[in-house]
Amino acid sequence: MENRITTAGVLIIDGRFLIAKRIESGSIGGMWEFVGGKNRWGESEEETLKREFLEELDLAIEVEGLIHSHFFINKETRYHLKAYLVHLSSPFKPRLTVHTELRWVSLNELKEYAMAPSDQEIVSTLRSLLSDMDRDD
Repeated sequence: MENRITTAGVLIIDGRFLIAKRIESGSIGGMWEFVGGKNRWGESEEETLKREFLEELDLAIEVEGLIHSHFFINKETRYHLKAYLVHLSSPFKPRLTVHTELRWVSLNELKEYAMAPSDQEIVSTLRSLLSDMDRDD
């Protein structure tokens, strides 16, 4: 079985998360996701996220810390999904190439969207992280 790394960028502005709806093709067509994609040979995970945000949204980002990691299998490939916090390093003027819509949603609103199965675990981690932060206050 092939092993691949894939990435997701969690962009949060004013307490709202950026999610994108995939075009109606492929295994997650029509589902919502955090922007990201597959790592290319020789790329760091940070380089992958920067490339994916440029390719998919024409946005420049900076990558912060790793917040989530898990494995899943899709079509005979074992993926290691790594989600990072990211922030914009360019104005927010997206150009959609592989998505049909973008939304800024609260953590509670995320449950209303059909998130890609792999990204549902990221949502669970975000709920846990934010819950822990609330207890620390």
